[in-house]
Amino acid sequence: MTDTGFEHRLTDIKILVVDDDPEVLAAIDQALQAEGALTQTCMDGNSAVRICSEDPPDLVVLDVMLPKRSGFLVLEKLKEIPKPPRVIMVTANEGRRHQQFAEALGVDGYLLKPVRLERLITMIRELVTPQ
Repeated sequence: MTDTGFEHRLTDIKILVVDDDPEVLAAIDQALQAEGALTQTCMDGNSAVRICSEDPPDLVVLDVMLPKRSGFLVLEKLKEIPKPPRVIMVTANEGRRHQQFAEALGVDGYLLKPVRLERLITMIRELVTPQ
């Protein structure tokens, strides 16, 4: 807690944000940084896998529909990393099958776009904060 009484809820949590829409990417990135997160961004699935293999973040906010490698294929690869990051998938597709498939692959959270940033921050905090 700082002197201002404002608490950064995601201080020092390493988060990778992956989305091919620059506006969505910027909005999520800014919201997470405002909460104290250490963020990195990329816009395609192959970059996400490479970044997570080289220096795994604590959590990945992952769009489902991405160029070069879908979010589902990224999720599969991330779960193979020795200490995989937590993953929250975001999608504009309201179909139940996509969510069930993501859950079968081991996703930690699943949100529909447009993502309410407060809900995303709460979910991240629940996933990365020791209980």
